Amino acid sequence: MGKNVVIAIGAHPDDIEFYMAGTLLMLKKAGYEAHYLNLASGNCGSTEYNGPTTRSIRNTEARAAAKVLGVQFHPGITDDLEIVYSLELLRALAGIIREVKPNIVLTHSPQDYMEDHTNTSRLAVTAAFARGMSNFKTVPSRPAGDYPVTVYHAMPHSLRDSLRRRVTPGSFVNTTTVHKTKHDALAAHKSQRLWLDVSQGLDSYLLAMEDVSLDVGRMSKIFKHAEGWRRHLHYGFCSADHDPLKDALGKNCLINEAYERDLEK
Repeated sequence: MGKNVVIAIGAHPDDIEFYMAGTLLMLKKAGYEAHYLNLASGNCGSTEYNGPTTRSIRNTEARAAAKVLGVQFHPGITDDLEIVYSLELLRALAGIIREVKPNIVLTHSPQDYMEDHTNTSRLAVTAAFARGMSNFKTVPSRPAGDYPVTVYHAMPHSLRDSLRRRVTPGSFVNTTTVHKTKHDALAAHKSQRLWLDVSQGLDSYLLAMEDVSLDVGRMSKIFKHAEGWRRHLHYGFCSADHDPLKDALGKNCLINEAYERDLEK
């Protein structure tokens, strides 16, 4: 049996830290090889610097955050607001998927407040789906591989979809023991403090992450800090009962039975 591999695919530098880093760390502790990719450069995320300067700053910060997490960093493939569902980006992302060969893909919710997030989700799903399609060419060229992969979608920003409806996780991952490392990784994105205050009224991006982490923990009714996940439909990816997140994390991954019952309706 081959090694276990997870890749977190976010839209912008700091998205992984907000929504996925705790689970990435827990899987790493469980023996997974962990990879980290933000599709966009973050070049629009500043009110102080021009695009090229911001791109450079945020690349440095993202690399520092990945180092804090102890995961393998992959450079982005486009710029902010240019994450579109296109053949060019799909070929590039599918190439990374074929290189990494993940068993688990962590990515954004298919419903979220901005299209960079939702398009990242779509691209990640299709890139994983195309992993074994030898007639689909990637850039750079990578050989196709036939192996099971499970895609998990993170909670949307504010835990609501773009129409303001509350989103319920299908499972909860206990991130309490790794919360400080997650916090420290997010803090590496120092340039975002002012930008998020000005653009989104988050007051403090660190406090915003803390609030969401505690909120999802309360939703679990058992964990102090948690991240929520919804498992993608299995067709073309793996068997129907394939749930490697639960298998890897055991008691630190709680299935939301109410969510599962709703699926049967």
